[in-house]
Amino acid sequence: MTAVTDVKSKALQPKNMVWIPGGEFRMGSTDFYPEEGPVHTVAVDGFWMDEHPVTVAEFRRFVKATGHVTNAEIAPVAADYPGADPALLVPGSLVFHMTRAPVPLNDFRNWWSWVPGADWAHPDGPESNVGGRERHPVTHVAFADVLAYARWAGKELPTEAEWEFAARGGLDGAVYPWGDDFAPKGKMMANTWQGEFPWQNLLLDKFAGTSPVGSFAPNGYGLYDVAGNVWEWTRDPFNASHETASHQQDQCCGPSKTEAKAAEPIPRRMIKGGSHLCAPNYCLRYRPAARQSEAEDTSTCHLGFRCIVRALAPSTDES
Repeated sequence: MTAVTDVKSKALQPKNMVWIPGGEFRMGSTDFYPEEGPVHTVAVDGFWMDEHPVTVAEFRRFVKATGHVTNAEIAPVAADYPGADPALLVPGSLVFHMTRAPVPLNDFRNWWSWVPGADWAHPDGPESNVGGRERHPVTHVAFADVLAYARWAGKELPTEAEWEFAARGGLDGAVYPWGDDFAPKGKMMANTWQGEFPWQNLLLDKFAGTSPVGSFAPNGYGLYDVAGNVWEWTRDPFNASHETASHQQDQCCGPSKTEAKAAEPIPRRMIKGGSHLCAPNYCLRYRPAARQSEAEDTSTCHLGFRCIVRALAPSTDES
């Protein structure tokens, strides 16, 4: 590449984004959870992707520029949640609480709570703040919030296929973004839960909650935090497997806002990547093939997002 072409390519590169070249890959897995199958070949075009999840600092700039009020900061409308406890129909979000001892894993209420006043700027509740967390992924953002951010930034949300292709980093068929070994030579490669969820976190990765973006090595495409740290929204509607689109799958890491309040169905979207709450004994989903669904109205302390730009590839013309 000539110096002129190199300057041209850098000029075309959106800030803090990396080029994902596109191509064919084997999407899905048959080795872990049924909703990840069947493995099938998918082709995606090239695109630019945020090198890390959107951070608190980046989201704060969006809020200051637009005055956006997140879903968590708005009281739910009672008519949308028939049968819900009126005491819960207040602004708030879902927050994880570590238990003191083992608890049954078939009831998320043992570790999840609807916390009035919890939102992106108060991630643990109204008395908390994001001081010192500016480089952490923003959390407590519902689907409408991430769409609003993407529009403001001139970007889009990725499809599930685009997200998975990018997260694999060129390692087609590998279990993790870095290969098949979870901890090569004992080295932690992502912010996940080590120990018995939800009461014992051994902190082998040094983080009890979210971590600053870029705390672990990037994948082969230069993307950070595509495994663990926070789940990430995609634009795709929920489907129960790669060949069906019917019944609702079980939730591993947390409930939806709908489940916490009432049984009224809310449209769901696919989320990817796993989070700092994913553990081998409960939610081994810090893998590119792993997939969950989440209700569009839901915000939690372990769910964020990143964006893409669909544009022409960087120039490689050496003329």
